[in-house]
Amino acid sequence: MKILAISGSARQTSTNTALLRALRAIAPHDITLDVFDGIGDLPVFSPDREGASLPESVGTFMRLVARSDGLLIASPEYVRSIPGGLKNAIDWLVSGDQVVGKPIALVHASHRGDDMLAILRTVLMTISANFNRDLFFRLPVMKETPEAILDIVKAPANRDPAEQFLRDFAFFCRNHRSSQPPSIAL
Repeated sequence: MKILAISGSARQTSTNTALLRALRAIAPHDITLDVFDGIGDLPVFSPDREGASLPESVGTFMRLVARSDGLLIASPEYVRSIPGGLKNAIDWLVSGDQVVGKPIALVHASHRGDDMLAILRTVLMTISANFNRDLFFRLPVMKETPEAILDIVKAPANRDPAEQFLRDFAFFCRNHRSSQPPSIAL
């Protein structure tokens, strides 16, 4: 099972990115979890730049999405909404078929952010028939260092639910594979 974990933060020291990396570290052996932390490298979406004019960073992002069995998204809340970088990344995916029917679930690294999560859920339900609102992993680790976040995730009280979340998402992915083509040339 190949899962792409997308961080909605452009910060180098993002707690959301660190949480995704910690999940990668404890993922069961049959789950490969790749973390995409390049949201800040994607240029602003424009339909004029699709097709032959597609920026290289966007093509790479689209290939990662297309080749994954499912997507986990972790994002901070900015002004009670989705950060511009994450929304921009989603905009790049909308006109293609990489995300259509792709299994998607959310991870969250904060005790707050429910307004953003509600908006993000609406957007994700719009772009994928296989967004799972019920699969959700939240571990409040705001302001912790990446090393501390890894230790927090590895603690038995957190590791067991984290591993179970990953197994549940992998099961969901296996049972909800989209009908999109297996490989997309970009």
